[in-house]
Order: sequence, then structure tokens, then C-alpha cells
Amino acid sequence: MRGLGTGTIRPGGAPKAAVAAVAAIAALGLLLSACATGGTGARDEGPAGSDPVVAASPSPSPTTKEPTRLDVIKLVKADPAVSRAVKADLKPCVADEYPVDVSYGDLTGGSVNDILVNVMTCSDAVGVGAYVYRMKDHRYQNVFKAELPPVYAEIDRGDLVVTQQLYEKGDPLSYPSVEEVITYGWRTGHFTEVSPRTRNEYSNTVGNGGTTAPSRD
Repeated sequence: MRGLGTGTIRPGGAPKAAVAAVAAIAALGLLLSACATGGTGARDEGPAGSDPVVAASPSPSPTTKEPTRLDVIKLVKADPAVSRAVKADLKPCVADEYPVDVSYGDLTGGSVNDILVNVMTCSDAVGVGAYVYRMKDHRYQNVFKAELPPVYAEIDRGDLVVTQQLYEKGDPLSYPSVEEVITYGWRTGHFTEVSPRTRNEYSNTVGNGGTTAPSRD
């Protein structure tokens, strides 16, 4: 009967197709095995095509740590350029609160920020001294001081602006008659005046409450 005998097998017949199917199944098994064990084949060599590259974040560069407020107070106390009178006022007003304003900024073009210090009185916050410290040879050095009270200094767009209040004869301590504003810039290794001084004259005031007295014709 046909179909059930042991006839000759033709080349390229069903056995060849079966071998190809087995080979395909084996290849699929290897691929699945690779996925299960976390392998990525050629992708292990690096990203391909338009895949995004994820770069490691660079380590932050080291920065110079600014002195603390307490460090600055110690700096002023140890500074031989600071007068004894100012050092006598440099003491806590309440608990450990010192009458000191500290600012950091670029005034001299150095590698680290300069330090601007204003020392005031505890009783009425009158400025008794203003100082600038610049880093040089790994230590802060005094490069500016103003100790004629009332005085206060600020950093304004890279310049040092000093406000000096002046008294005329008969002025009470709390009401000076004149305010003078001086702007300094760092030039050739020191501070020098870079603009004309601004002078403001106050109206006569009544001692109690600072009420402006009427102007006289």
C-alpha cells in the first residue's frame, strides 16, 4: 500500500526541513538563555545608533570654606591694626550675640572672597570701626580700616562704600549734621577713592523723636 512503505528518501525532502527547524529552535533557546542571565550581546560594547549616552556626574570641585562669624570675631580681636577702643566694644551684647556685621564678597580680585567687618556699639548700634580682610599667603590680612565713628561700610558692585557721619558744634550724638559717602576701589594693591565724595547735610532736628524742624526763610 502506498504511503506506508519504506521507499527511498529523496534529497531535500522532509528530513532536511526537520533539521532546519531543530537548528532554529536551538538558536531561540540560546537567545532566551542569554536574556535570562542578563547578557546583552553586542550591546555590552557600548550604546548603538541614537540611544542616549548617560554620563556620570562630575565630582564637585573643592571650594574654600569661608570663616564663620566666630572666626571673624577672633580675627578682629587678634588684629594689631584694630584699636583698643574698638576691641573693648567687641564683646557680646546678649548671650553670645556680638555687635558685628560680617559680609563676604570680591573687593580685591583675590582667589577667595574678601571679608568686610563692621563693629558697632551694643547700646545704640553706632558703627565704631570698619575693616576689610584679604587672603594673602594663606592668611587673612587687614587691607583697610576706618575707625572714626559713626562709620559703616558696604560692598557695592565690587566697590567699597564707606558712610561717615560728621558732627558740627552742638550736634547731639544721635543726630549728626553731615553724612559723607566715600567710594573706594582696589587699585595697584590698595584701596583708593574712585569717585567724588557725596556729602549730605541734614536739616536741623529736635532731639526727641528726630522730628525735622521747620526750615527758616
